[in-house]
Amino acid sequence: MVSIERCKFVGKSVVDMEQKHAVIVFFVLIVMSGLVSLTSYKMTEQRIDEDMSRALAQALAKQQSDVISTDTIHLFNNFLQIKELRGKVFLAVNNDHHGFHPVPYCSFATIFRLSHQSPAFLLAILALMWGMLCLWQRRRMLISLEGYGGLSYSEFDHSFYNIKGEQVKLTPMQQQLLEMFFNAPSHTLTKGEICNALWPKKDDASETLYTLIRRMKPVVESQSQLMITSNRGRSYELKVREMSEKC
Repeated sequence: MVSIERCKFVGKSVVDMEQKHAVIVFFVLIVMSGLVSLTSYKMTEQRIDEDMSRALAQALAKQQSDVISTDTIHLFNNFLQIKELRGKVFLAVNNDHHGFHPVPYCSFATIFRLSHQSPAFLLAILALMWGMLCLWQRRRMLISLEGYGGLSYSEFDHSFYNIKGEQVKLTPMQQQLLEMFFNAPSHTLTKGEICNALWPKKDDASETLYTLIRRMKPVVESQSQLMITSNRGRSYELKVREMSEKC
């Protein structure tokens, strides 16, 4: 006999498999957000570097000297085409094999603030919302899994799963009847209960019910440790097979 705990464990593995693609989507959104943010930052950084280099060259050409003074800084800021940079960038003195020369500098925070990060933020928000939705769906599906005799039923997607975590293929009528067996006390249904639920407008559905049960038995027995037994045609029971019956 397969315990309910084991069925729930199988159900958890089914959830894990179905959540795999959702996790992939989550990480794709995160990676895309990072790439979009980095691309925007690099493009803005290049644009700022070009503007600062041009402004510095114009300032030095204007004063005709490499000496940095208050006037140099004033000229440099006036020549900046990106108005948001004015007063936000600095001129430093670099000493290398070419000697002393001024170098413009802009902070990471300023570049990031001026870069267009809205698409990256939107992707990050979507990733966060998607992750929260996946966690909610996972919790809901795990809670909804009920197991009996090697079959797990999920109210989340209204499907049955076998012990291997595979979805059991059933016809709509078989699916409805199996759900009735799962929900019935002691997993037992009278002939009248089944006929009234499945064929309410049919006067005598005995032969139809017999055919449905006959075709459904091998499906249930091949996918689980369960079997459908008849009590003189008056009622049917979905029960776990004994060891002798399995052999």
